[in-house]
Amino acid sequence: MRPRHACDDVRRAQEFRAYVAGAGGRLLHTATLLTAEPPGANPRAQRLLALALARTYACWDRLHGEDPYDHTRRYLMIRFALGTLRYGARLPFRPAPGGPLAGLSPQERLILVMRLHEGIGEDQTAALLGLPAERVRAVQNRAMALLLRPAPGPAPSLGRRAGTVPS
Repeated sequence: MRPRHACDDVRRAQEFRAYVAGAGGRLLHTATLLTAEPPGANPRAQRLLALALARTYACWDRLHGEDPYDHTRRYLMIRFALGTLRYGARLPFRPAPGGPLAGLSPQERLILVMRLHEGIGEDQTAALLGLPAERVRAVQNRAMALLLRPAPGPAPSLGRRAGTVPS
């Protein structure tokens, strides 16, 4: 191993800062969607992103030719998936009321974010999650049906009183 030089550390830190300045907002939005927290109050999403960025920074010199965004995004989603498997919906990723995807399960949120927000293909999503493509498709369809279902409530009024017959 060669000794690390101070100029290498400075260059590495500058490159990483520029990367975070460019990609940090989108990555935080992705983490916020995964944790189903409201955008203004997202401490779990911030922690999830901090862990993913720390991992990316640790691997920065080994990312030759690899897209750091893909690396960070992959780790972000893996970390989320492992956290939900380990703790279930109890501790780290219980959705706060008001998040746009709060009504979905962690797996549904993960698949929707990967497929629709990040644009990852169905086969690649299936490979990353270790699921058959048919399962990914079924979960995505179920999640979309849940999101697109009208909110429960009173039926809309048609503008006339019940029992009257139009003339």
